[in-house]
Amino acid sequence: MYVLVFLCATIGSISGLDNGLAMTPPMGWLTWQRFRCITDCKKYPDECISEALIHRTADKMVSEGYLAAGYDYVGIDDCWMERNRDKNGRLVPDGTRFPNGMKGIGDYLHSKGLKFFLYQDYGNATCAGYPGVLGHEKTDVESFVSWGVDYIKLDGCNVELSKMDTGYPEFGKVMNESGRPMVYSCSWPAYQDEPDYKSIMEYCNLWRNTDDIQDSWASLTSIMDWFAERPELVKYAGPGHWNDPDMLLIGNFGLSVDQAKVQMAVWSIMAAPLMMSVDLDTIRDEFKDILLNSRVIEIDQDELGKQGVRVWNKSKCEIWTREVSNGYAVAFVSRRDDGAPYTVAVTFDNIKIPAQNYLVEELFDQEESRTFSAEAGKFESRINPSGVKFYKFTPMQSNEVKITGVINRQ
Repeated sequence: MYVLVFLCATIGSISGLDNGLAMTPPMGWLTWQRFRCITDCKKYPDECISEALIHRTADKMVSEGYLAAGYDYVGIDDCWMERNRDKNGRLVPDGTRFPNGMKGIGDYLHSKGLKFFLYQDYGNATCAGYPGVLGHEKTDVESFVSWGVDYIKLDGCNVELSKMDTGYPEFGKVMNESGRPMVYSCSWPAYQDEPDYKSIMEYCNLWRNTDDIQDSWASLTSIMDWFAERPELVKYAGPGHWNDPDMLLIGNFGLSVDQAKVQMAVWSIMAAPLMMSVDLDTIRDEFKDILLNSRVIEIDQDELGKQGVRVWNKSKCEIWTREVSNGYAVAFVSRRDDGAPYTVAVTFDNIKIPAQNYLVEELFDQEESRTFSAEAGKFESRINPSGVKFYKFTPMQSNEVKITGVINRQ
């Protein structure tokens, strides 16, 4: 049972979010990156934002193992509404594309063991020009509750930036008071030059920090750089409140298999929400395997909730390190494009983990497991161009010894 708490210290003040949700980064699927605002179902019947798309995606998430792997939210981003509210000021789902309405969507997802994720915008209009929540906050939350929504993403188009610092907390207050547990994703800081992250983490379960990710290696690496250059943001992440570098591109058009592994590894190091945005009917097996890699997902979902950082950056190669509950996750990322795999050799100090004996496992199964100790010298990894080697360093107990690279327990 979730406990929803709202306390006012003084008249007009707003307490922080306390909904007991998103204790690990949310996982699921969202329409935007792959399907954008495609609304012509006659011309693009398999791609338009519609009930049919949501139903077939939900079915795939269950039958193909995504739900079992932890991807439990199914999200409809922008462009699901009619252009105008009804005579009572309520939001109206597009009647042609969603003939059974949003409650029908919620009921279908819940019948499959999935959760309902829905987009709205804090402004007068969404980014695509559909009705926003401004001036209709209570009415819209009432609609979300009646439809069985479990997660709200609130964008920030078409509103004065000066209103965000009070508006986003106020909307969270209305959500809290509704009595329905709903994850609150804010786009609040993505629109501001100097966001107040201390306030944002108090009022939101997660928040978009940057502009939308695009389907390209250049966009992916630009977001990686943005976070790498702001290590101070890690202190705001933890159970119930997360930095959000945006959706997974994996399985679409812009990333190679190696580059897709980079995103999955670095997003897991950053304790990022894992929101797929891909056509699950046409995804290739090699990309599906990346998304369903249980050992990488385990890193992302680690209960400590500590966001990792980039700790080394030389020769167009990077190391990203995260402390997890039973060791360390370390991603060796190549930003090189010169053809051959590139070898790096680094010390414990370079990786930023304690010097001791470790069992080292490569989480994408590109290498055999090995042991590494303080006496072994430098740790060596050979990385494909625009690729990654993703390792789990697990401390070895004193009764474990290395014999020609094999672990013996005595």
